[in-house]
Amino acid sequence: MIRLLLADDHRILREGLRRSLEALGLEVMGEASDGGEAVELAGSLQPDVVLMDVTMPVLDGVEATRRIRQAHPEVRVVMLTMHADDATMAQAIRAGADGYLVKDCSTDEIAGLVRKVAAGQTAVSRDVAVSMLREVRRTRSDMLEEPVSKREEEVLQLIADGCSSAEVAERLFISQKTVKNHLASIYHKLDARDRTQAVLRAVRMGIVRLT
Repeated sequence: MIRLLLADDHRILREGLRRSLEALGLEVMGEASDGGEAVELAGSLQPDVVLMDVTMPVLDGVEATRRIRQAHPEVRVVMLTMHADDATMAQAIRAGADGYLVKDCSTDEIAGLVRKVAAGQTAVSRDVAVSMLREVRRTRSDMLEEPVSKREEEVLQLIADGCSSAEVAERLFISQKTVKNHLASIYHKLDARDRTQAVLRAVRMGIVRLT
């Protein structure tokens, strides 16, 4: 069972989310009312996923996410926001968020995205994907001086589609060692620490698509 930490300064929203998500088979092991408490509980409870509000007292969700991912990289974070704001979304991605949701989505969508993130996939809601495309159009001129190669694009797209390294190797008819080498090059070029961050940055730059 996936273990969740809810971080939101609105008690009524937390209680509603707890009831709904537990009814869908997820375990809510703790609740935080501000960003500082979220960082503390993420360390003591070691949840699989933190469902993190963007706007909170003490520490905002972006800074809390940054601290959690630095101290506990195995803990996944899904951001919740009222609007798919491009600038905030970009900050959350840079902070290490694994998923991003707009609060008007359904509970089923939240649960589905949490399951994807817990399984190591990158996931965003449809509204966020649209926001990413807007960001791509505005920042296209700021793309890296050293773009990824065509083969690296293929590796990134398969990773974005949820393929493991072994599946990528099989589909591209290359060895897993070659996949590992491509990923190392991708991490360097995108200044990413793992495949989730690499995919999110590649989506923002328009290199790959989330299906």
